Amino acid sequence: MNKPPIDWHARARDIKIDGRLVIDGQRRDAASGETFACISPIDGRVLGAVARGAAADIDAAVASARAAFDSARWAGQSPAARKRVLQRFAEKILGAREELALLETLDMGKPIAHALAVDVASTARCLAWYAEAVDKVYDEIAPTGHNALALITREAVGVVGAIVPWNYPMIMAAWKLGPALAAGNSVVLKPSEKSPLTALRLAELAVEAGLPPGVFNVVPGYGHEAGEALALHMDVDALGFTGSTRTGRRMLEYAGRSNLKRVFNELGGKSAFLVFEDCSELQRAAETVAGSIFFNQGESCNAPSRVLVHQSIADDFAEMVAAQAPHYPPADPLDASTVMGAIVDTTQLQTVLGYIQAGRDEGARLLAGGAQARVETGGCYVQPTVFAGVSPSMRIAREEIFGPVVSLLRFKDEAEAVKIANDSPYGLQASVWSDNVHRAHRVARALRAGTVHVNQYDEDDITVPFGGYKQSGNGRDKSLHAFDKVTELKTTWLRINAG
Repeated sequence: MNKPPIDWHARARDIKIDGRLVIDGQRRDAASGETFACISPIDGRVLGAVARGAAADIDAAVASARAAFDSARWAGQSPAARKRVLQRFAEKILGAREELALLETLDMGKPIAHALAVDVASTARCLAWYAEAVDKVYDEIAPTGHNALALITREAVGVVGAIVPWNYPMIMAAWKLGPALAAGNSVVLKPSEKSPLTALRLAELAVEAGLPPGVFNVVPGYGHEAGEALALHMDVDALGFTGSTRTGRRMLEYAGRSNLKRVFNELGGKSAFLVFEDCSELQRAAETVAGSIFFNQGESCNAPSRVLVHQSIADDFAEMVAAQAPHYPPADPLDASTVMGAIVDTTQLQTVLGYIQAGRDEGARLLAGGAQARVETGGCYVQPTVFAGVSPSMRIAREEIFGPVVSLLRFKDEAEAVKIANDSPYGLQASVWSDNVHRAHRVARALRAGTVHVNQYDEDDITVPFGGYKQSGNGRDKSLHAFDKVTELKTTWLRINAG
């Protein structure tokens, strides 16, 4: 028997928002008693009050995390025991999938169908995968002489600070939490003030799953208050940050000003999507680039916002991409059929509209979109926007927009395509579309990007690393490589006397 469709609007009316911090396994107000309004970009409604965490709250959260780590109540458990708790945590997330998806949609505007199918599912998958991985990561024995035994072991780094953005709040949190918790660390998470709700709920679910109090703490607040305090804290051993390159620079500065904590930044992108004249699947390429740049309202660091097309097919391909725009109409995020929702807030809305105006002013040709949408709702919506005739020097071709705006540029040959693609301070992802396997490998090797897709884009799994070259960051999230960020290598050298 089929279940009746969910009335998400009714669920939204009934939902209760608890914006208090989670420290030492308990909800509490900010030390100052201050709060800030959590506003939905869907229609401008105030969802509730969220505790405005600051330095005093970060101090309390770090102290709780340190006490939990030093007591070994989590780090001292066997990998198999930690695995069971994290598996239950993943199950709890799936059990609360509808609540979490609704919180995510109300908080940052993404379509409810995507929040359910992608965000909740990927969050649970990430935690379950690291749970399964932790008791399968073996230590090493170094090749020494017969009179010695040199053991190389991984140990939890201690207290991990995590600062995550607003575009994929749960997924980005899970990418930090999965390896950090599996390895035995304690975590203090600072979610974006634009989307704090699911992080707070995750912390409650973790305690329900059996994670000891103090191992996972959440302090919402503003970057210049809670975020800065966490990055400067002398008792935080490592910091994982996902966000803008501008703020990532500050994270490195804060590490230098404090205890030289290791900092891992996952930053911005301006990913290039290269389409060569020998590509036989131009329609699929056009559908793929549209689906990738318009997904999540373009609010993805790896969005393929620069499309480089061989000059012989550039006009036809531009028309193909523009023809896809009507398939992504901005609509009510609480409607299960919606494929493009709201921009996260009015500040980001104005940023995106400013870039669209810059594209016009600098002479790019607007093929689709280009305006605010659904103004009457009081929400933050932008039409899917396609520019052609873009030159590499234009702002829309060089700067990260973080909205549903794609720029099409021309190239004359392979060498020029690679040169334009690499002429960016970023190097997160790229894509190559060609039927020539030799060209595909040549270009993939030449592109300075952390991930290069060939004849597809954004196919993905937790098993592969995510991160970029240059100012797109350092280190990698996801895969077994993420353990490198949250563990220390220790050598234990034993001398063996001859019998």
